[in-house]
Amino acid sequence: MIRKATAVWNGSGKEGKGHLTTQSGVLSETQYSFGSRFESGIGTNPEELVAAAHSGCFTMKLSFVLSEAGFTPTSLETTCDITFENGAVTKSHLKVKGVVPGISAEKFEACVKDAEQNCPISKLLNTAISSEATLG
Repeated sequence: MIRKATAVWNGSGKEGKGHLTTQSGVLSETQYSFGSRFESGIGTNPEELVAAAHSGCFTMKLSFVLSEAGFTPTSLETTCDITFENGAVTKSHLKVKGVVPGISAEKFEACVKDAEQNCPISKLLNTAISSEATLG
Protein backbone atom coordinates (compact mmCIF):
# COMPACT_ATOMS: atom_id res chain seq x y z
CA MET A 1 0.00 0.00 0.00
CA ILE A 2 1.27 3.47 -0.85
CA ARG A 3 -0.21 6.69 0.54
CA LYS A 4 0.72 10.10 -0.79
CA ALA A 5 0.50 13.79 -0.12
CA THR A 6 1.66 16.76 -2.16
CA ALA A 7 3.27 19.97 -0.95
CA VAL A 8 3.45 23.11 -3.10
CA TRP A 9 5.60 26.06 -2.02
CA ASN A 10 5.98 29.46 -3.66
CA GLY A 11 8.59 32.02 -2.67
CA SER A 12 11.35 32.16 -0.09
CA GLY A 13 11.32 30.19 3.14
CA LYS A 14 10.30 33.12 5.30
CA GLU A 15 8.09 35.17 3.00
CA GLY A 16 6.70 32.36 0.85
CA LYS A 17 3.65 30.25 1.38
CA GLY A 18 2.46 26.82 0.47
CA HIS A 19 -0.30 24.30 0.66
CA LEU A 20 -0.68 20.61 1.32
CA THR A 21 -3.04 18.14 -0.31
CA THR A 22 -3.54 14.51 0.70
CA GLN A 23 -4.61 11.60 -1.45
CA SER A 24 -7.82 11.18 0.58
CA GLY A 25 -8.74 14.82 0.16
CA VAL A 26 -8.90 15.42 3.92
CA LEU A 27 -6.31 18.11 3.31
CA SER A 28 -7.04 20.01 0.14
CA GLU A 29 -4.70 22.90 -0.55
CA THR A 30 -4.40 23.40 3.22
CA GLN A 31 -2.28 26.47 3.91
CA TYR A 32 1.09 26.38 5.61
CA SER A 33 3.76 29.04 5.95
CA PHE A 34 6.64 30.29 8.03
CA GLY A 35 4.05 31.96 10.26
CA SER A 36 2.07 28.76 10.86
CA ARG A 37 5.26 26.82 11.55
CA PHE A 38 7.32 29.19 13.68
CA GLU A 39 4.78 31.72 14.95
CA SER A 40 1.02 31.59 15.47
CA GLY A 41 -0.08 32.10 11.88
CA ILE A 42 -3.12 30.55 10.24
CA GLY A 43 -2.64 27.12 8.73
CA THR A 44 -0.98 23.86 9.62
CA ASN A 45 2.67 22.80 9.73
CA PRO A 46 4.67 19.60 9.32
CA GLU A 47 5.16 19.09 13.06
CA GLU A 48 1.43 19.35 13.76
CA LEU A 49 0.82 16.75 11.06
CA VAL A 50 3.48 14.45 12.56
CA ALA A 51 1.74 14.83 15.95
CA ALA A 52 -1.58 13.87 14.37
CA ALA A 53 -0.02 10.90 12.59
CA HIS A 54 1.79 9.67 15.71
CA SER A 55 -1.20 10.01 18.04
CA GLY A 56 -3.50 8.29 15.52
CA CYS A 57 -1.10 5.45 14.76
CA PHE A 58 -0.22 4.86 18.42
CA THR A 59 -3.87 4.86 19.53
CA MET A 60 -4.88 2.33 16.87
CA LYS A 61 -1.87 0.14 17.72
CA LEU A 62 -2.77 0.33 21.42
CA SER A 63 -6.28 -0.86 20.60
CA PHE A 64 -4.80 -3.88 18.79
CA VAL A 65 -2.37 -4.59 21.65
CA LEU A 66 -5.18 -4.42 24.21
CA SER A 67 -7.35 -6.73 22.11
CA GLU A 68 -4.50 -9.24 21.83
CA ALA A 69 -4.24 -9.13 25.64
CA GLY A 70 -7.97 -9.88 25.98
CA PHE A 71 -9.26 -6.37 26.68
CA THR A 72 -11.65 -4.18 24.70
CA PRO A 73 -11.20 -0.48 25.28
CA THR A 74 -14.31 1.62 25.71
CA SER A 75 -12.30 4.67 24.72
CA LEU A 76 -8.73 5.78 24.14
CA GLU A 77 -7.74 9.43 23.77
CA THR A 78 -4.16 10.35 22.93
CA THR A 79 -2.46 13.71 22.69
CA CYS A 80 0.95 13.90 21.04
CA ASP A 81 3.39 16.71 21.79
CA ILE A 82 6.08 17.09 19.12
CA THR A 83 9.12 19.11 20.18
CA PHE A 84 10.77 21.00 17.33
CA GLU A 85 13.99 22.77 18.25
CA ASN A 86 17.13 23.82 16.41
CA GLY A 87 15.68 22.67 13.11
CA ALA A 88 14.88 19.11 14.18
CA VAL A 89 12.10 17.08 15.75
CA THR A 90 13.75 16.10 19.03
CA LYS A 91 10.91 14.46 20.96
CA SER A 92 7.48 12.94 20.63
CA HIS A 93 5.53 12.55 23.86
CA LEU A 94 2.27 10.60 23.88
CA LYS A 95 -0.32 11.12 26.63
CA VAL A 96 -3.06 8.52 26.56
CA LYS A 97 -6.19 8.33 28.66
CA GLY A 98 -8.04 5.05 28.45
CA VAL A 99 -11.22 3.49 29.66
CA VAL A 100 -10.56 -0.25 29.55
CA PRO A 101 -12.86 -2.48 31.61
CA GLY A 102 -11.11 -5.10 33.75
CA ILE A 103 -7.51 -4.03 33.13
CA SER A 104 -5.01 -3.24 35.88
CA ALA A 105 -2.92 -0.08 35.75
CA GLU A 106 0.23 -2.20 35.38
CA LYS A 107 -1.15 -4.17 32.43
CA PHE A 108 -2.38 -0.96 30.77
CA GLU A 109 1.10 0.60 31.17
CA ALA A 110 2.68 -2.50 29.60
CA CYS A 111 0.28 -2.32 26.64
CA VAL A 112 0.99 1.40 26.25
CA LYS A 113 4.76 0.75 26.17
CA ASP A 114 4.27 -2.00 23.57
CA ALA A 115 2.23 0.34 21.35
CA GLU A 116 4.70 3.21 21.91
CA GLN A 117 7.60 1.07 20.69
CA ASN A 118 5.82 -0.80 17.91
CA CYS A 119 3.41 1.50 16.11
CA PRO A 120 4.67 2.19 12.57
CA ILE A 121 5.08 5.94 13.13
CA SER A 122 7.18 5.34 16.26
CA LYS A 123 9.38 3.07 14.18
CA LEU A 124 9.64 5.78 11.51
CA LEU A 125 10.64 8.60 13.84
CA ASN A 126 14.33 8.97 14.66
CA THR A 127 13.79 10.81 17.94
CA ALA A 128 13.16 10.27 21.65
CA ILE A 129 9.67 8.87 22.20
CA SER A 130 7.98 8.77 25.59
CA SER A 131 4.50 8.21 26.93
CA GLU A 132 2.30 8.51 29.98
CA ALA A 133 -0.92 6.67 30.63
CA THR A 134 -4.02 7.35 32.70
CA LEU A 135 -6.95 5.04 33.20
CA GLY A 136 -10.24 6.88 33.48
